[in-house]
Amino acid sequence: MIYLDYQATTPLAPEAFAAMEPWLKDGFANPHSAHAAGRAAAAAVEVARDQIAALLPKGGRVIFTSGATEAINLAIMGCGLPVTAAATEHAAVLDVVEYLDGRTFPVDSAGLICPETQASDSVSGQALTAIMLVNNEIGTIQPIAELAAAAHAQGNLFLCDAVQAFGRMPIPDGPDMIAISAHKIHGPKGIGALWVRDGIALTPQMLGGGQEQGMRSGTLSPALCAGFGAAAKLAAERMDADAMHVSALWDRAASAFADWTINGSTAQRYKGNLNIRRDGVDAARLISECRSIAFSAGSACASGSGRPSHVLRALGLTDAQAKSSIRLGFGRYTTAEEIDMAADAINRSAEAML
Repeated sequence: MIYLDYQATTPLAPEAFAAMEPWLKDGFANPHSAHAAGRAAAAAVEVARDQIAALLPKGGRVIFTSGATEAINLAIMGCGLPVTAAATEHAAVLDVVEYLDGRTFPVDSAGLICPETQASDSVSGQALTAIMLVNNEIGTIQPIAELAAAAHAQGNLFLCDAVQAFGRMPIPDGPDMIAISAHKIHGPKGIGALWVRDGIALTPQMLGGGQEQGMRSGTLSPALCAGFGAAAKLAAERMDADAMHVSALWDRAASAFADWTINGSTAQRYKGNLNIRRDGVDAARLISECRSIAFSAGSACASGSGRPSHVLRALGLTDAQAKSSIRLGFGRYTTAEEIDMAADAINRSAEAML
């Protein structure tokens, strides 16, 4: 199997597995217990917290959650403010915005947001603006520092979904809250975090023992925390090398798919995401026919819905164009040979449809 779905999830790094293993075996104590074994588990959690915080702005705290979806819900629901968001946000944001009768604002044909446009479409004064740093479907990188400044100029708070950026590039200062996830950076599934700037007050959304800084109830998993921390530490060490590798793979893949059109910005983009379309291609059928390759037609969260991607529609694409688009995601463990083999198989299957 050639795995090209890095936006959906990433392979677990051996270093992350090694960090988790002791806490899955002998170190099974509850990290909220007062005895020695519990204190040792709690110490492992705090080491991981520091490793993760090292990749985030200064002047905030890391709150562990079950994943980015919970982190986003805690941020939006917990601040208790009216919310606006970009039309291309992840469902974890858009569904909460809809639930709260919030608003969305548009992007341009490259998927980018102009700070002036965002400001004009947002609610002024005591509101929350939510914009992701790197789009999960098209890889577009938003000017987060400028967008956060525009929100602050209106008296608003700013939430950034940095799931697809964390560990892959520096996270800009400016947001008041940042949602991240372990399994997108070669860590384990089932754990994420919300970074909250000092001075920002949130209302807990999960009641019980309040174990996680009074903001989240439930027993933390030292193993998941350790795996997340190890993945973050490794990402920090390998950030430049990973970026160079991904950029080389992008050049190779873009050349191999020269007959396709790239969706989203090519200049302001994370190069591990290649979202492309070709008129006359049925993306769902293509995925079915290329069974030895793992790739997608968009977000894994919307897989199988049959609906065209809301992100691609927000760019101005027709339903037919959206349904003829595929997303190839690659990263640290992808090889050039895998790109070549996948491109050959996908192009041959696409040609047969035309």
